[in-house]
Amino acid sequence: MKRILLFVLTNVMVVVVLGIVASLLGVNNFLTSNGLNLGALLGFALIMGFGGAFISLLISKPMAKWTSGVRVIEQPQNVDEAWIVETVRKFAEKAGIGMPEVGIFDGEPNAFATGAFKNSALVAVSTGLLQGMTREEVEAVIGHEIAHVANGDMVTMTLIQGVMNTFVVFLSRVIGYAVDSFLRRGDDRSSGPGIGYYVTTIVLDILLGFAAAMVVAWFSRQREFRADAGAAQLMNRKQPMINALARLGGMVPGELPKSVAAMGIAGGIGKLFSTHPPIEERIAALQSA
Repeated sequence: MKRILLFVLTNVMVVVVLGIVASLLGVNNFLTSNGLNLGALLGFALIMGFGGAFISLLISKPMAKWTSGVRVIEQPQNVDEAWIVETVRKFAEKAGIGMPEVGIFDGEPNAFATGAFKNSALVAVSTGLLQGMTREEVEAVIGHEIAHVANGDMVTMTLIQGVMNTFVVFLSRVIGYAVDSFLRRGDDRSSGPGIGYYVTTIVLDILLGFAAAMVVAWFSRQREFRADAGAAQLMNRKQPMINALARLGGMVPGELPKSVAAMGIAGGIGKLFSTHPPIEERIAALQSA
C-alpha cells in the first residue's frame, strides 16, 4: 500500500504545481470569447493528467527512499543482508529483469517495490518484516515485490492514473463552463470566466478526483492478486505465499509516512479506496489457483 499512496500523493502534488504554473504562464487559454475550445482543453487535460503521473513515476524511487528512510545495501554487513540481496537477485534473474536496488528500512512489517523502469527498480523490506516472519515467508514477500516489478505495475498504474487525471481535468472544466454560462446568460463574458466556473471546477476536481481514486484503487487490487500468483510461480509453490499472507493478517501493519497518513480510510467506504484486497480474499485466490 505504501508505494501506491506515495505515488498518488506525489502525483497530486505535481498536478497542482503544473496547474499553478499553467495558470501563471497563461497556457490554459481554452476559454475564448467564442466559447469553449474543446481541442485546446483536451490538450491541456492530457498534459496535466499524464504530465503529473509520469513526473511522479520518474521520482518515485528517490521519494520512497526519502520518506521511508531506506538504507540501500551496497555491501551486505551481515548474513541476513547477504541473504536478502541474494534472494532478490535469484528472483530477478528468474523473472527476467535487471537486478533491483535492495534496501532495508526501520519499522513494523512492510515491504515495497518501486521505480520507473523494470531494470532499475528498488525492493525494500522493513526490519519488522524480517523479525516477524520466517525466512521462507520473507522470501515469498520478496517474490511478491519482484512480481510487481516484472509485471510493470508502476507503469500500468501511471497510465491508469494519467487517464483518470485527464478525465477529471476535462470534465470538471466542461461542466464548469456550462454552469458559468447558465449563471451568466445574457452577460458579457469577454472578460473571461466568472466565479461559477472557478467554484464548479474546484468542487468537481475534488469530487471527480475521489471517483478516479476508486477506479485506480480497483486496478491496484487486481494487480495484488497477480503479484501473489507471481510469487507462487517464482517459488514453484504457493504455500509460502499463503503462509506469508496469513502471518501478515495477524500482524500490526507498518505505519505510513506522515505525509500520507491522512489518506488512510477506515470503515465501509474505505474498501472502495483500498489499494489491497482483504487478506482472506488473497489467500482464497491462491488456494483456488
